[in-house]
Amino acid sequence: MGKNKESSYKKMTINFLKKIMKNEFLMQSIKTMILRIIGVVTLFGFTLFLTKTYDPKIIGQYDFIRTLLLILGSICILGADQSILYFTGMLKSRNRLFELKGIYIKMFSLIFLISIICILFVLMIGKETINFFLNDGKIYSIILKATVLLFFYCVTIFNTEVLRALDRIYIAELYRNTLKYLSVILGSIILFYIHQEIYLVETFLIGFFFLSIISTIKILSILNKDYTSRLEKSKETVSYSFIFLKSYPMAISTLAIFLLMSFDVMFLKKYKGNEEVAYYALAVKLMTLLLVIMNSVNITISPKIAEQFFSENKLELKKTMRHSARMIFMISIPTVLFFCLFSTPILSFFGKKYLVARDPLIILMIGQGICSFFGGVQVYLNMTGRQNIFQIILIFAVLINFILNKILIPIYGMNGAAVSYVTSMFFWNLLATIMIYKKDRLIVFLN
Repeated sequence: MGKNKESSYKKMTINFLKKIMKNEFLMQSIKTMILRIIGVVTLFGFTLFLTKTYDPKIIGQYDFIRTLLLILGSICILGADQSILYFTGMLKSRNRLFELKGIYIKMFSLIFLISIICILFVLMIGKETINFFLNDGKIYSIILKATVLLFFYCVTIFNTEVLRALDRIYIAELYRNTLKYLSVILGSIILFYIHQEIYLVETFLIGFFFLSIISTIKILSILNKDYTSRLEKSKETVSYSFIFLKSYPMAISTLAIFLLMSFDVMFLKKYKGNEEVAYYALAVKLMTLLLVIMNSVNITISPKIAEQFFSENKLELKKTMRHSARMIFMISIPTVLFFCLFSTPILSFFGKKYLVARDPLIILMIGQGICSFFGGVQVYLNMTGRQNIFQIILIFAVLINFILNKILIPIYGMNGAAVSYVTSMFFWNLLATIMIYKKDRLIVFLN
């Protein structure tokens, strides 16, 4: 009798595993998540090395420049990293993928132009104004270096999403989560042994120069090999103006999201200094594990949503959104509980001085866990041509975030920053979910 039960359990397990293996969406999400987790482990290993060996002021400076690149990069990329997925889904549904190379080159040119404008803008503001505003007499030279290398940073980020659009998801994840940090990881080790830790930011920036060149060569070879056609010489329907009109709302949306993740760092630097930035940045990095889970699922469904929407396949679209919401929520909750219950030993692992980030970490984790209930609202709006709606929602969220940070950080420091972030994130997720239901009668949250 016992043997029969054991045999039946084995059969059930085997059948369950076979069912998972046959589910293409689930398998792709799992593989993507594994690659992202490897990237997160690499990043946390690097963070551990920094917290154990580097001065918190240097780490805070590095985290500040990393945050600045997120903001400036979202301006220069102009939403191209998101709209390339939109265009791929649209062209695929119309059997015109041969136009993708032309779109890529046009987007590349726009990124270069805006990067030059950013350099001129920083030069125009000047050294004294920037140093005074950020309350740091040495910050201008580092910001200028970051701006000069901004184009290469943007190309690397853009190319990562292009690889995803070209169905090279695993290569894209390798760039996003591992190769992006390779130069700064190796550089930080060398700098530590030669006692030149002050050049940490420079080692971070220089890596993007090489990554941008390598990834561009890879993409052009793929486009020339797999995305050409005899029809390629025919008149292209996607112009610069059309690309701009579809991309800039996504750019504003991306910029708004990065501002939501950056105002806290900016205000902490201004009012509390680089050390406080370093402590808070660790809590944010730990929270990114949840973002990794959400984005791993969203990465898989982005082109699929665009294709199903433009093909008017509403049944499959509902199924895709339902499955993604369930997966995001089911994986997020255990992660939230783990970090909340073991926050003290986790933070002390990076050094006792980082225990001051315990309360902000718990606030951020609980808030992000609640937001996981809403599923892939951002991806849905961007991939279905509702960028303008999402843009308006995020503008209000950014205003709320700015006001809360301005009020709370001078009084409550890191806790105020965490509360501001969580409040604004919950606001835009809730409002976006309501708008999607009103427009399409589609339930995108957990159901």
